[in-house]
Amino acid sequence: MDRLVKPDLEELKLSFIRGQKSSATFKLTNLMHTMSVAISLSTTKPSVFSFSHPFTIVPPLSTASFTLFLTNSCDQPPLSTPLDTVMVKSSMLPTGKASQDDLHRLFSRTGSHIFKDAKIPISLVGPQVVEFLLSPNSSVSSKTLLDVSLLLPKALSFCGGCQLDSLLRCAAKNGNSDCIAALIEAGADVNRRGSDGDSVMSLAVKSGNLDSVQVLIESGYTIDNSADMSLHYAAAMDRVDLMEILCLGYVDIDLNSNDYQGRTPLHIAAIHGHVEVIQFLVSVGSDTHMLDAQGWTPLHFAAHQGHVEAVGFLLNHSTIAKYTVTKQGKTAYELATNKGHCKLYDLLQLGDTLHRAARKGDVADIKKCIAEGANVNGRDQNGWTPLHRAAFKGRIEGVKLLIKHGAKLDVVNYCGNAPLYLAIEAGHKEVAMYLIAQGAKANLKSFKAKGVVSCDLNYVKNHHTHLHTFNFL
Repeated sequence: MDRLVKPDLEELKLSFIRGQKSSATFKLTNLMHTMSVAISLSTTKPSVFSFSHPFTIVPPLSTASFTLFLTNSCDQPPLSTPLDTVMVKSSMLPTGKASQDDLHRLFSRTGSHIFKDAKIPISLVGPQVVEFLLSPNSSVSSKTLLDVSLLLPKALSFCGGCQLDSLLRCAAKNGNSDCIAALIEAGADVNRRGSDGDSVMSLAVKSGNLDSVQVLIESGYTIDNSADMSLHYAAAMDRVDLMEILCLGYVDIDLNSNDYQGRTPLHIAAIHGHVEVIQFLVSVGSDTHMLDAQGWTPLHFAAHQGHVEAVGFLLNHSTIAKYTVTKQGKTAYELATNKGHCKLYDLLQLGDTLHRAARKGDVADIKKCIAEGANVNGRDQNGWTPLHRAAFKGRIEGVKLLIKHGAKLDVVNYCGNAPLYLAIEAGHKEVAMYLIAQGAKANLKSFKAKGVVSCDLNYVKNHHTHLHTFNFL
């Protein structure tokens, strides 16, 4: 015979509750038909786990119950890996009687009379144990040495449905993908929302953990476009990678979904000036003209916050946002001027005004725009500068004023044409001569290729003394 008693379980699960001396009960059965058995119970860590009566006598074929206690109440579960164990030793007791002192002396002696009947692992279980394992801010330094993959499934075995759902939210908030997977496997509902309406997906996105988001997608989380703000959170965090995985996981995700203020993810990105997020959202179909509850477009927010690069990108992808007014009657330009974001003045209005003044040859307006900070070399949607406009319209005084303030002579528009070309094409000889006098480069080959005949080039050559600056090819 290799043992005298048999435990009724293979693992002792102790439900941990903060501040209480938690306990767990198990039974041992005497396998002897005619003889009583003395039993000694001990643990690997007596300072943590103990028995009120470590020595007991069990009559033949009888069963006795034993209770293991946490030695002290504590706020955090005293976890360890490998697991602590209960060691069960036994010895035959023919007389069936012995005092505690006699039993202590009996088990103090080593020899063949002592049977090592069992080693029972001790598992701390329950929601408070799981919370401890999920917490990234535990004050217990030894936690880093724990095998969470071993302890977590055991701790979860004593958690019910609502507890599992609550713990899943905790795991998602902490961005713990392994724990999220374990909780879902244990029965947590991936689609249950909290009392605040927030979903586990939103919490996972807020944590910034890509693996957690992927686990939820693969585990059947269903996107709710009317309630999910995951793209909004990712936009605020400047996380294009999170937005990509969401868009790949949910082809029907609403890129223009509104939060409680009527703002889309693009609005949020514009508020923060997250240019890469703005570029991504626009590339996958976000609407740059969407208005929030106050009538603000993403451009309004970018201008209000002074985000120069974001404003530039949005202007290039919006035809009307520059002119849209909020419910308070404000354009993006007015919002920028109210905040003193002078670097945006040219982009949002002064550039248009300068182009218009150059086209009309309005010298006073040209001077005013330049004085207010307009970019004398700013381009419009076709790559034209104010000098292109003035040259094409033959506004000689405007051309002179623009060049005086630094207008570039040989900058080309998106069709490859410089101001001189436009002046010659439109037949403005005086403007062409002045541009050449200022050092503009001419290319006869390009003129011929365009079939330009409206300006007599010989006239230009005969009336200009600095022919070396006019490079005919």
